[in-house]
Amino acid sequence: MRGRGVYLDQSMQTEAHPAKPSSFDAHHAPEKELLSDCVHCGFCLPACPTYVLWGEEMDSPRGRIYMMAKAAQGEAPLDQNFRTHMDNCLGCMACMTACPSGVQYNNLIESTRAQIERNIPRDTTDSLFRKLIFAIFPYPTRLRLMALPLLIYQRSGLQSLIRASGILNILPQRLAAMEALLPPVPTHFTWTMPPKVDAATAKKRGRIGMLTGCVQQVFFSHVNAATARVLSAEGFDVIIPPSQPCCGALMIHSGLEDQAAAMARNLIALFEAADVDSIVINAAGCGSTMKEYGHLLRDDREWATRAQAFSKKCKDITEILSSVPSMAPRHPLPIRIAYHDACHLRHAQGIHQQPRKLLSEIPQLEVAEIAESSLCCGSAGVYNLLQPEPAQQLGDRKVGHLLDTHSQAVVSANPGCLLQLMSGLRRRGEDTLPAFHMVELLDASIRGLSAEQILNGKKNLNL
Repeated sequence: MRGRGVYLDQSMQTEAHPAKPSSFDAHHAPEKELLSDCVHCGFCLPACPTYVLWGEEMDSPRGRIYMMAKAAQGEAPLDQNFRTHMDNCLGCMACMTACPSGVQYNNLIESTRAQIERNIPRDTTDSLFRKLIFAIFPYPTRLRLMALPLLIYQRSGLQSLIRASGILNILPQRLAAMEALLPPVPTHFTWTMPPKVDAATAKKRGRIGMLTGCVQQVFFSHVNAATARVLSAEGFDVIIPPSQPCCGALMIHSGLEDQAAAMARNLIALFEAADVDSIVINAAGCGSTMKEYGHLLRDDREWATRAQAFSKKCKDITEILSSVPSMAPRHPLPIRIAYHDACHLRHAQGIHQQPRKLLSEIPQLEVAEIAESSLCCGSAGVYNLLQPEPAQQLGDRKVGHLLDTHSQAVVSANPGCLLQLMSGLRRRGEDTLPAFHMVELLDASIRGLSAEQILNGKKNLNL
């Protein structure tokens, strides 16, 4: 039941104290009904990464909702202080898992961030850095153009020299963070696209379209290849539409609503033409966004119904594989791994047991649980680039828990998390500990790769 909170109690508005105009503009302002769902119980506080770090009420979900509600009542301006507290939010949605009242914090923070981008100017440096990120990361072709110089930078030894020299310590934090999070560039750096159709190698179970992603498509093509192989081995025809646009996740999470909506329309049209039963995603942030296209395009008469139908087809790779009995034999992998929950998988999509179920089907694989498993690692899309200091604190905290498990490898189901954890491991001098997407281990087990092949210096399992 809604309306249990006190922030927006309309009975308090009298003729003597008339309602003030909202500080938000009229376009998709945070909904008052959603704001009033919050009953201020505080269950979200220990789940919130920034509250855990700083203990500051306004940097908790409850505090941010309070500020949103005050702005909606016209009692707080949309100023730099308001923006700072909203920018500090990682958008990990752990508060939604913890909330007993079902507060839709995801819709509230995304609506609020769109208001911020329209109504609160940023300083020149911040604005230019954000424009740089959003001009490159959502565009695979531009990422490929960057791949060759990055490959030379990494393979020539220049990267090692720069890191050892201490030069990065005098760079602005954001630039240093961007360098620290560079993924290893594959030697082929993916100029060629994956096959359009990967035909099922077992009894056919369905026809699945696969999202290739942006950064994923260029720097994690081995994860896409593993995803296609596993689905094919499990009886699915895998359709990979060419020239896929960005899903808009980075945009919607950063308040760039119009750009995200345009990307969503393009992706919907592309997969409609592919005529698939389901759409598989192996990046948690992309999956959570694509499942919410119906909300993003809710006011678009032409696209709202199509967006809802599209979102119903979107499934994480772990959802699809755990929904059917395994067909392909799993070979033993006698390895101890630490499994890290991606926030947009566990909290935004509610997917927690499925990855564990799939990993448990691999003989002799030992899966260690991590302390504070529901707390964000600090990746959060591009948060670790925009807010490098708290992101590094969270990353170091997570890596400490990973190392406490004494595992031989780190496994997650999201590329951004893997990059964040690899960066944290390097700061601790543990960069020899490999990090894998969980679908890579499933693929390795199905293909019969040995533990030695997996652990002995392999940067990925696309063997």
